Amino acid sequence: MRFFLPKIHHDHTSFDALARLYAETKELNFNKVEIDLRETYWFDADMCAAFGAILYSLGDRLNKVNIIHIPQEVETILSKNGFLSHYGRLTIPDRWGTTIPYQRFDVEDDHFFANYIEDELLHRDEIPDMSRELLKKFRESIFEIFSNAVLHSRTDLGIFSCGQFFPKKDQLDFTVADLGVGIQKNIKDCTGEKYTPEEAIIWATEEGHTTKEGNLPGGLGLKLLIDFIDLNGGCIQIVSDAGYWQRKNRTTKTERLSCPFPGTVVSIEIKTSDTNTYTLTHEIDAEDIF
Repeated sequence: MRFFLPKIHHDHTSFDALARLYAETKELNFNKVEIDLRETYWFDADMCAAFGAILYSLGDRLNKVNIIHIPQEVETILSKNGFLSHYGRLTIPDRWGTTIPYQRFDVEDDHFFANYIEDELLHRDEIPDMSRELLKKFRESIFEIFSNAVLHSRTDLGIFSCGQFFPKKDQLDFTVADLGVGIQKNIKDCTGEKYTPEEAIIWATEEGHTTKEGNLPGGLGLKLLIDFIDLNGGCIQIVSDAGYWQRKNRTTKTERLSCPFPGTVVSIEIKTSDTNTYTLTHEIDAEDIF
């Protein structure tokens, strides 16, 4: 069976295209599946996290997946970040150091994910300057995305991540995806509250809201990331079930996907032209104000 993908950008339209691909293939078992990219003239590399999650679910159902008719520029991008090495292609050396490699982590791989974040994301020169304490909190916020995927998604298929630096756009994109139950179902199962997919994402991004058991604070990691993105001028997107949520230019927007995505995706876009130095409010010395 053959399926086609359009151009894949870091946006609602492309998340919708990937959700449709999942809807078209979710019932397949023991099939030969061809993903035809002849019309995919562009592929934002961080979207390999969501794309790879869908293809992994196909493989888990014992389908044989083959990616065909890849445009040369797209093949180069997806070979540099190691994505195509999972589908019979060789990895091309990333001489310019612009990729954050595509990786799949088992749910118990928290230590490996922490090292991956440290080595591939936080140590990049393109990340805006942060105080030591804020950088620690930023690291914890990214790691909380992984922890939430482990704790809340109830997935046994793993967590997927990838990123890309675009020097000409002064932009660094990083995405984490899981194949779990999704935010909407998790909230309903844990609290009994029924929300639309979009409302569920809004609930999950608000400080103090959590489905964790015990006396644990909720929403702090995403809240810090949202505050940083507001100041930095970047963007954060969350996809779960058929819900799409975006925070950009200090404005929140929600939309509905035409088909549910099989899990949750958190995607951040950092503006690397930002020359500000960031610090936590309580770190500011009163004398520095004058």
